[in-house]
Amino acid sequence: MSVAIYIAVMAGVTYLIRALPFGFFQKKIKSQFLRSFLYYIPYTVLSAMTFPAILYSTGSTVTAAVGTGVALILAYFGLPLIVVALAASLAAFLTGLFL
Repeated sequence: MSVAIYIAVMAGVTYLIRALPFGFFQKKIKSQFLRSFLYYIPYTVLSAMTFPAILYSTGSTVTAAVGTGVALILAYFGLPLIVVALAASLAAFLTGLFL
C-alpha cells in the first residue's frame, strides 16, 4: 500500500512542477535573461544528474576521467553518439586493464 502512496505523491509533484508555470506565466516572457535561463535548465539538470554517475560508474576515478575525456573530445569534433559512447567505453576499459 505504501508503494502506491509514493507513486501518487511523485505523480502529484511531477504534475505540479509542470502545471504551475502555466498558471503563473500566461503572457509571453519578454525578458531575454529569463528566457535564456529557462532554456538551459533541462541541460543543467541532466548534467547534474549524469556527471556523478559517470565518475562512480567504473569504480575508479582515473578510468572514469579518461573515458569522460575521450567522450568530450570526440563529441567536440561532432562524431555520432554511438561512436562517442563506444570509444569512451573502450578507453575506460583499456585504462582499467593497464592500471
